[in-house]
Amino acid sequence: MSLVRVHNFSISLDGFGAGEGQTLEAPFGHAGMRLMEWAFETKTFQEMGLHGKTRGSRGVDEAFASQWGTGIGAEIMGRHKFGPQRGPWEDEEWRGWWGENPVFHTPVVVLTHHPRPLLEMDGGTTFHFVDADPVSALAHARDLAGGLDVRIGGGVATLRQFLEADLVDLMHLVLVPILLGRGERLWDGLEGVEGRFEVEATPSPSGVVHLVFTRRTG
Repeated sequence: MSLVRVHNFSISLDGFGAGEGQTLEAPFGHAGMRLMEWAFETKTFQEMGLHGKTRGSRGVDEAFASQWGTGIGAEIMGRHKFGPQRGPWEDEEWRGWWGENPVFHTPVVVLTHHPRPLLEMDGGTTFHFVDADPVSALAHARDLAGGLDVRIGGGVATLRQFLEADLVDLMHLVLVPILLGRGERLWDGLEGVEGRFEVEATPSPSGVVHLVFTRRTG
């Protein structure tokens, strides 16, 4: 069966994956871009066109960042990763943070209590808005993925739900040396979850630590 994977998911030293107060201008709330600064200079993120205009680094951070798309057939994300709106859609003109040609190039399942029609974008990305529990959402994503792996893209609450349901096979977290103090904390309610995984840590010269959680098989 295809794997459920998480890549390039950044958390602060105190466990927050997003700051408080998400807005259109501040996708990560009061954290700003500090959680993702490690990634912006990598070749992978430069090629996505998400930040700056350099050739992109090829060191430790790039080695991890580059794995995010290999073998992925669909992504699952929460409503708040797709956009800053809350509650019923005030309009359906919002098409995501990524422009008309999003970086995914696969089907994307967006979890929301307020479904809306299918949204087809350039480059092969299609957003499917569904109201579903993690098990049902994963089944839907696997149908769309055509036998390839499914990536859990976030945000924090979405990843926490999939960890609670014991549906994650491989998880790459990036421990960023900042303290946020408030926002959305990943580990709440997940005491002992590390026991399900083999954990490897790789420090980077950029100051972050790459943590790879691989499901135990024995």
